[in-house]
Amino acid sequence: MTRAEIEGLVERGVDAFNRHDPAGLSAQHAHDGIVESPMFANLRGRKAIEDAYQTFFTSFPDAAMTLETVVVDAPRVAVFLKIKATHAGEFYGLAPTNKHIVLPLARLVETADGLITHERRIYDFTGLLVQVGVLRAKPVNP
Repeated sequence: MTRAEIEGLVERGVDAFNRHDPAGLSAQHAHDGIVESPMFANLRGRKAIEDAYQTFFTSFPDAAMTLETVVVDAPRVAVFLKIKATHAGEFYGLAPTNKHIVLPLARLVETADGLITHERRIYDFTGLLVQVGVLRAKPVNP
């Protein structure tokens, strides 16, 4: 894939996320594509990827993604994003808290034939659990 094609794939993904379109997001992945995610473990195949997106949108129905930086080294790309959302649906058995979250994340993506073949998501899942109130963090004293 060319740099422009990869950048287009990334932009379409952000658009599909902001439209809360799990099917559209999973369609960007190869049929046997792999996603490694701190929240959802290892996902294989479009159905598992679509289900994970649907679960996230159910927990955070107002989720919005902002694209910060894209670094292309075709056929790979590093994508730096920020998600802002409200915990308004059940999340791993936790009733909605209506707490707002901010989740900076990086996606390390490999592509082939116009699709994502492998994606590794890097973000602070423990920090997310603190934001929704599952965990408490002790403040650091300087």
